[in-house]
Amino acid sequence: MIDRRGLIGGALGAGLLVASAAKAQWGDPPTPAAGDPNAPRWPSQEVYRLWPGAAPGAPARLPVLAPTMNGPKGARELWLRGVAVPEIHVFRPARPDGSALLSFPGGGYEFLSVQNEGLDVAQRFVAEHTTVFVLAYRLPGEGWANRSLVPLQDAQRAMRVIRARAGEYGIDPARLGIVGFSAGGHLAADLAVAHDERTYAAVDAADRLSARPAFAGLVYAVTGMRPKANGGWSGGPLLGEGKDEAVIEARSPVRHVRSETPPCFLVHALDDPVVPLENSTEWIAACRAAKVPVEAHLFAEGGHGFGLHLPKELPGSQWPDLFASWIRRNKG
Repeated sequence: MIDRRGLIGGALGAGLLVASAAKAQWGDPPTPAAGDPNAPRWPSQEVYRLWPGAAPGAPARLPVLAPTMNGPKGARELWLRGVAVPEIHVFRPARPDGSALLSFPGGGYEFLSVQNEGLDVAQRFVAEHTTVFVLAYRLPGEGWANRSLVPLQDAQRAMRVIRARAGEYGIDPARLGIVGFSAGGHLAADLAVAHDERTYAAVDAADRLSARPAFAGLVYAVTGMRPKANGGWSGGPLLGEGKDEAVIEARSPVRHVRSETPPCFLVHALDDPVVPLENSTEWIAACRAAKVPVEAHLFAEGGHGFGLHLPKELPGSQWPDLFASWIRRNKG
């Protein structure tokens, strides 16, 4: 497990580490993934573009894809920045059972932790006979217009495109759910409540399909834009400077849970130093008030950014098994 709290904490408004402290925490600085023998395969073997042309709100000068390996020696992982062409990466089980899962990696909306919260997720849930899709979504601060909507545009479009190709992948479109981590958890929460919000002009027949997930997994997720009593996310990477109150409200999904919100599964560690626990407890309360089925697992230890890699002796390491069991009981 790589402890990302220094960088993510800065991205979430907790303040960046100074260079010397960052070096102590992270060891070697980020290095290009190309040519690194320890870098996982990226792009995946099966991948397709999300948009048939340019993505909505494209800047005149597109960002440049920058895959890097990050973390201390012996435990480095793949991150992405500069996503100009958002993509869906496909991972098929040998014997698909019709279920499907779309994963949103985290990274404070400043990078995508595609190994820890994407590739590793795919490997784990393909073993459950679930077809897994990992979304490489655009980062809002890289020049796109309407930055607060950029990740949600990609998430909505991904759900519709996957459903349009459900027959090709042997999945039941009614059993397509989502899981998101940290800022990716915010994206999952936002999609769960705003799946029918009009965020972009339709580009093809796929956009006539529903973007509503059958279920939503929220793992140490940000669920609101307003700071909690004990700190938390300022929303800067998503909202930018001079945040408008209406935009803050719109992109605070915990404020918009309703009866149409899909069943939710939450995971959070009480000792998370980056995303306060209240993000999950407030979501639980909102689901209960709206009579939305919700299951939550709150663990004493785990910190932040653990993905599927908590030590076996910690009870939180069991959350993927619990989620897999829950998915089987929530088939949409």
